[in-house]
Amino acid sequence: MLDPITMKLQVDPLIESALREDITSEDVSTNCVMPYRKTGRVDLIAKEDGIICGLPVFERVFTILDPETKVTFFAKDGDEVENGEKIACIEGDIRVLLSGERTALNYLQRMSGIATYTHQAAALLEGTDIWLLDTRKTTPNNRIFEKYAVRIGNGHNHRYNLSDGVLLKDNHIGAAGGVKQAVEMARAYAPFVRKIEIEVENLDQVREAVDAGADIIMLDNMSHDMMAEAMKIIDKRAEVEVSGNVTCEKIASLTDLGVNYISSGALTHSAPILDISMKHLHAI
Repeated sequence: MLDPITMKLQVDPLIESALREDITSEDVSTNCVMPYRKTGRVDLIAKEDGIICGLPVFERVFTILDPETKVTFFAKDGDEVENGEKIACIEGDIRVLLSGERTALNYLQRMSGIATYTHQAAALLEGTDIWLLDTRKTTPNNRIFEKYAVRIGNGHNHRYNLSDGVLLKDNHIGAAGGVKQAVEMARAYAPFVRKIEIEVENLDQVREAVDAGADIIMLDNMSHDMMAEAMKIIDKRAEVEVSGNVTCEKIASLTDLGVNYISSGALTHSAPILDISMKHLHAI
């Protein structure tokens, strides 16, 4: 999914920026113990069970530092890995292996953590037609990595950024003067190919959104009973998304509503990392 063009244009500059953040002038610790080039090998080891994600990014950290670095993978993105499993072997200049280690692991641990949490959440929706969606609640400058990880974990991406779709939230409604006005203004401005989604917080807004012809209605932070009543009002006249403090613990309780989508900011902002280490570095 991270094709060569995306890697070159979107991913490489972000990795380079992360490396510059970690090495402002030199890697003093590495240069102390390894002043000259020497070839070495190190293993990439999972330290807990989960879904691995970000292996192309992990590799790219090292090949940006030195194109001659060789990485042999024993797994691919989306695979389940177990505690103690060897995921890859990295061979190259020991200085590169040491200097790139933390940046490479930061990406891999974070992306694997998101993929693992998303996989757990998506499993709760098996047997339904409900799509599990992420949000824009991502780490600044890491959205491309985090949304990719959601897909690897069997989730789906909501809009990528503000240019990607129309989603009218509470402050947009306030700026427009009401639900009806916001939908009408969006319909007049947005290209006809774009669906119009609007966030609602009570049943009166649900009725307004339906009457205004919104394509997707997001039920935000409503009680289960209120959402059930909202579904009756909408009566299949719009697609329905549920959002608001959705975690793995809450997802199962939403499957009986008949909604189309469940979105969860927790997929990206609350997923713990997956513990992964580089071990057994030695010269060859």
